[in-house]
Amino acid sequence: MRKSNHLIGVVNFITFLLSIPILGGGIWLSSRANNSDCLKFLQWPIIIIGAAIMVVSLAGFAGACYRNTFLMWLYQFVMFFIVAALVGFIIFAYAVTDKGSGRPVPNRAYKDYYLQDYSGWLEERVTDQSYWSKISSCIRDSKVCAKMRRTVDGVPETADMFYNRRLNPVESGCCKPPTECGFSYVNETTWTAGVTANPDCTKWSNDQEQLCYNCDSCKAGVLASLKKSWRKVSVINIVVLIILVIFYVVGCAAFRNNRRIDNDEAYGEARMTKAKPSLIHI
Repeated sequence: MRKSNHLIGVVNFITFLLSIPILGGGIWLSSRANNSDCLKFLQWPIIIIGAAIMVVSLAGFAGACYRNTFLMWLYQFVMFFIVAALVGFIIFAYAVTDKGSGRPVPNRAYKDYYLQDYSGWLEERVTDQSYWSKISSCIRDSKVCAKMRRTVDGVPETADMFYNRRLNPVESGCCKPPTECGFSYVNETTWTAGVTANPDCTKWSNDQEQLCYNCDSCKAGVLASLKKSWRKVSVINIVVLIILVIFYVVGCAAFRNNRRIDNDEAYGEARMTKAKPSLIHI
């Protein structure tokens, strides 16, 4: 086996290893228990791309080991479209999570989240009633709000202790009323009524099955949490993409070198056959 074949085999093996963090990132997003897993349909593109890279890399590795030209052509053709799809997905992920962030609240460690701070395709998906009914049900079933409760030496935490907690976006948006409502703290998920013009204040309920799951702040909290998760995965995908493109170019160059050597050998054998002296019988 030529050195180029060894190089192609090594490149495809490394590409196979690079598919693992992409696939793992998609699985991580879909397995989280309290926020973005409630939008699992958004994680499938990452999982599909990671699995496709893994399968195609194995095909390229087998093609290099057994000098199977068809598998090598298949690897180059399909991998090109996979790289293009990964580039497109990274751009898409940054575009749909571009806007929106939590607003600081005076004398609070946590932030409040407002739906009007977000816009675009992702916001439209989350606010669509058919999707939100599934998402809110998912958050409710995850018991994320019930898990917020803390005690200090068996005594429930005070209001000041709660105000100094760094709540994640889902906890802040779905498990408590917006700060501007002026509600009084009883415990983490129970508040006495206040008055404000914010519609979310009238949607709040101390019923542990309701809380603020129908509030716009809850939808904004889900968007903020999703944005944070996607950005983490996108950073990994960008690094993997750069390395993947480099090795893909190296693999293609090695494959073209193999084809050139094969053509040169075939041409040389043809010349030798043509130049072989014929036997003259006397």
